[in-house]
Amino acid sequence: MTSLIARLWKDDSGQDMAEYAIMLGVIAAVVLTAITLLGTNISTEITTIANKILG
Repeated sequence: MTSLIARLWKDDSGQDMAEYAIMLGVIAAVVLTAITLLGTNISTEITTIANKILG
């Protein structure tokens, strides 16, 4: 039993996949936030330009 626990403790074969999944989640959250903020700002700018053109 002790050898099984020691072997599992040293086995890090799935660690890379978990790290990549966490990185992907963080990157996706950052991209989603940036798109949301940029979308709102771009929409506001387009509305401002349209109002200036239309008078």
